[in-house]
Amino acid sequence: MIETKAQVDEAAEQIAALKAEIGKIIVGQQMVVEQLLWCLLAGGHALLEGIPGLGKTMLVRTVADTVDLQFSRIQFTPDLMPSDITGTTLIDFGAQGAAAQRFQPGPIFGNLVLADEINRATPKTQSALLEAMQEGTVTAGGTTHLLPKPFFVLATQNPIEQEGTYPLPEAQLDRFLLKIGVDYPTREQLKEIVLRTTSPRQERATVVLNGERLQQLQQYAKHILVADDVLDLAVQLVMMTHPAEADAPEEVKRYARFGAGPRALQAIIAVSKVRALCGGKLHVAWSDIRAVALPALRHRIVLGYEAQAMGITTDRLTELILASLESKR
Repeated sequence: MIETKAQVDEAAEQIAALKAEIGKIIVGQQMVVEQLLWCLLAGGHALLEGIPGLGKTMLVRTVADTVDLQFSRIQFTPDLMPSDITGTTLIDFGAQGAAAQRFQPGPIFGNLVLADEINRATPKTQSALLEAMQEGTVTAGGTTHLLPKPFFVLATQNPIEQEGTYPLPEAQLDRFLLKIGVDYPTREQLKEIVLRTTSPRQERATVVLNGERLQQLQQYAKHILVADDVLDLAVQLVMMTHPAEADAPEEVKRYARFGAGPRALQAIIAVSKVRALCGGKLHVAWSDIRAVALPALRHRIVLGYEAQAMGITTDRLTELILASLESKR
């Protein structure tokens, strides 16, 4: 629990140091790094979307190094089975021929799990992550096993490759706290990437936080205050994503099939508290709500066929809702 403003200031300084250490390895992508840290500090999972080669795997590995977490990578392929993720029960035969069952943990038993190209696996295999992401447990052979804490799933998917992929169902998308877009680097950033990666001396990230301190910061974030008027705005933001809502923008009524559910509001408030903590604040402001709205909502609004044909995105609808709310303040 936060007892003094000094604790908040110290937490903000440590988070800033964490971002600076990641920046020694990762060139640019400041917003991606920031949003990824929001997920970690809120105790949630993230879905990173971007074309191959933009450093998504390196980013996740660097975060694991700076926070001293056990990193695990799962490469999703069409032939991947659920037991390849969760683990399996083996039978050991002793010296006298006695048989005993032993659970062999799968790669999901890590602190920071990278689910690479998650949409390449079948829905049955993708669903193996649901229990782990929601409950922090794995059930195998009728026995429930606890996953290590802290536990995060950071999944990646390629937005331009459609052959041999299985789109994630809305129920699974909803389990991701944020959906983070990874864009191309700028000219200067591209130049810096080449200089760093072709240099004989490679930088290594050092530990800034340990797992225990990370969990303490997560608790700090939960104690950040949210005023009733700010909470009301967040509720209104989520409600206006519903096409049947009376005060929803006309574009939402026309292009959205389904709006965001309760997890969207939970994500917005949880991440807004983290953003406030990163800024050394004791309470959530509207600016925090606005900053987290896009990554929290973009995978929770279901568009109709007309929107897809017209090139309308969930980000555009969210921006219209935000503009509508701000015009009424």
